[in-house]
Amino acid sequence: MDPAIAAKEALTLDDYAVLARTGLDTAHWDFIEGGAGEERTLAANLRAFDRVRLRTRVLSGVAEADTSTRILGRRWSAPVGVAPMAYHTLVHPEGELATVRAAGAAGLPVVVSSFAGRTFEELAAVATSPLWLQVYCFRDRDTTRRLIERAQDAGFEALVLTVDTPRLGRRLRDLRNGFRLPEGVVPANLPSHAVDYSSPADHGRTELDPALDWSVVAWLRSVSPLPVLLKGVMSAEDAARAVAAGVDGIVVSNHGGRQLDGGAGTLDVLPRIAAAVAGRCPVLVDGGIRRGTDVLAALALGADAVLLGRPVLHGLAVDGRQGVADVLGIVVDELADAMVLTGTPSTGAAGPSLLETGDAAPPARPEPAAPAPAPAAGPSSDLRKEELHRSVGDPVLDTMNFLNEITGRFPEAVSFAPGRPYEGFFDTEDIFTHIRRYLDRQAERGLSPEAIRTSVYQYGPTAGLIRELIADSLRKDEGIDVAPESIVVTVGCQEAMLLALRALFASPRDVLLVASPCYVGITGAARLLDIPLTEVEERDGGISCADLEAAVQAELARGRRPRAFYVVPDYSNPSGNTLSLRARAELLELAARHDLIILEDSPYRLVSAGEQLPTLKSMDRERRVVHLGSYSKTVFPGARIGFVVADQRVEDASGATSLLADELAKIKSMVTVNTPPLSQAAVAGMLLASDGRISQLNSAPAAHYGDVLRVTLEQLARHFPAARREDSQVSWNEPSGGFFLTVRVPFTVDNAALLRSAQEHGVIWTPMSYFYPDGGGEHTIRLSFSYLSPADIEEGVARLARFIEAETRRWRSEDAR
Repeated sequence: MDPAIAAKEALTLDDYAVLARTGLDTAHWDFIEGGAGEERTLAANLRAFDRVRLRTRVLSGVAEADTSTRILGRRWSAPVGVAPMAYHTLVHPEGELATVRAAGAAGLPVVVSSFAGRTFEELAAVATSPLWLQVYCFRDRDTTRRLIERAQDAGFEALVLTVDTPRLGRRLRDLRNGFRLPEGVVPANLPSHAVDYSSPADHGRTELDPALDWSVVAWLRSVSPLPVLLKGVMSAEDAARAVAAGVDGIVVSNHGGRQLDGGAGTLDVLPRIAAAVAGRCPVLVDGGIRRGTDVLAALALGADAVLLGRPVLHGLAVDGRQGVADVLGIVVDELADAMVLTGTPSTGAAGPSLLETGDAAPPARPEPAAPAPAPAAGPSSDLRKEELHRSVGDPVLDTMNFLNEITGRFPEAVSFAPGRPYEGFFDTEDIFTHIRRYLDRQAERGLSPEAIRTSVYQYGPTAGLIRELIADSLRKDEGIDVAPESIVVTVGCQEAMLLALRALFASPRDVLLVASPCYVGITGAARLLDIPLTEVEERDGGISCADLEAAVQAELARGRRPRAFYVVPDYSNPSGNTLSLRARAELLELAARHDLIILEDSPYRLVSAGEQLPTLKSMDRERRVVHLGSYSKTVFPGARIGFVVADQRVEDASGATSLLADELAKIKSMVTVNTPPLSQAAVAGMLLASDGRISQLNSAPAAHYGDVLRVTLEQLARHFPAARREDSQVSWNEPSGGFFLTVRVPFTVDNAALLRSAQEHGVIWTPMSYFYPDGGGEHTIRLSFSYLSPADIEEGVARLARFIEAETRRWRSEDAR
């Protein structure tokens, strides 16, 4: 690079375009700049972005924006990917290798063109972020199939089918220049018979299938289990049909095909397409994106992410890998600045309210595809998904729905998915007995019949009716000695999580640290509240305090405040790991050093046999621990009774103090008002029956769960003896209690594999990838044994072994190809 332009921090994307143009042969510049459609395609896209105006907001409290997002279950550091572009080697010798390396370092994905100048295997070897394959459907379907199989074997994660190429546009610049690909610039992944070195338009006419219809989606599904996105959608009608066809994503794009006279830019049609999709799959957009404000505008109009094209090639032409890194860095930095200036704390918070309204702006509301009859009275009740909170489209919120759907479709399958108590210990008559016991106790305490009637029929106190009984039970069973006033009775532990997060996280700078893999309930709650998450990966023995401290220091260096750490210290869901006594003490010391709140969630202790390690809350001398409790595993889930112990003192500006529990009760009064008194009465009766010692009440269930854990481990060892285990690359952990264990396998376990397992082998389990907020666990299965009998487990593990054997053979066969 010329020393005169070495001060890259002063460069803009326009500067990179100028430098690329001066450094490239005219014909080469025209090839990359002309686009696959006519030149007016780009002009329409640029005009659409130029018409958008973002609103500046003051005193928003947003000091630093979280630019990260999740697409198809993977975390991207920003909602920006590299669009598919052919022949990177035309502008730099390293070609796509440089692009993939730079994008990986930035934490951004790359959509690799079928006409890439480097092999898929070369690119996968240097990739550290997702690679997707852009697919053209050739007349020779075998060519397309082999291309997909190679990409899949190399580790690519999705297919992006370009659907707007029945005829490529007339590339006027190439026609003027008589452009032909130079010698040595060839597509590295296609057979020679699929390559035409004449003009690109001629090549499209001779090699690409001009007669594609919607059946191509099903054909791609039959060829590969990878997610399928359609690139080239420019109407709400096509978007709705794509969703109905089962696609996993849509790319709003007009760069593959021919731009009609007066055609719209991609941003013009984006709001209507996003409304038609209604959050059922990710919507991406490309074309004309030249600055970070363009990215934010696209998010505000309904996109989940954008794909950046020509500017990446400009950077590559100027300075190879570093040039691409600089271009991506400029866009992401500009996005972060725009988010702060508009008061947007996270990408999920972007919406139409960020845009100035006016005649010049693209339409923010979808136009109906056809006139609809007017309602009898009042406005239409239809809602637009993009105007709902972005969390409703988060994959985390769909995980349990998918499991429930699979379970419903295959009722004869043995299911290791639900982490439920065993129903053999339930007796319907006990509910009436326990409620009667509690009511009798109220009478013994001197309450009149009228007062008792009021207590169970009316709303009751927000913080709960049975706090004294819970406090007594915690002292006897858990060594947690707190006043009843520090307890709030909640609608399940999930509400306890929500209340604690809402109260503790007040600033966009506050970060929630989570042990990963982690329970999806905390991840979902954080997403609902726009709280940024940072993972601290578990080791074999649970969380390492050194790893946690490193994460705390990293967040402080970024200017953010690590506010709280969520952990399940005993028989964790999903891993089954348990923290040692030493690790518990170190964790409390670390929390004191860094002013960190610990959110302790430990529902499996009192249903596990043997002596238990002390809870973090019982060891807490500085009120660092907020203890989240539940009776779903120990009493019965249908009661939906949980609680939170929040004895931290809160001081206001005047010096007056209260308990954190009091503040949580205020929030609860605006959420569920109170916890149902009848459910509290049933749980209270069970506490009274055992004199507050739930551990004694659960001695038989705890023994059962210990037995079924032992049976599960025995059956795994039976079907995978030591010698065979090493050859098959199958392993598992051996927890000492709880409801879960994990099995590691050599192949990828995802929803597609789960469907094959249920359909072909009659066994259901949970992919561990559900429990990694930022991606991971692709080779691990969670097994829950609590709900099953020993006979069910014996049959289920046999079926699981057959599934693992079949998938391993399939994986090895694909690997050999």
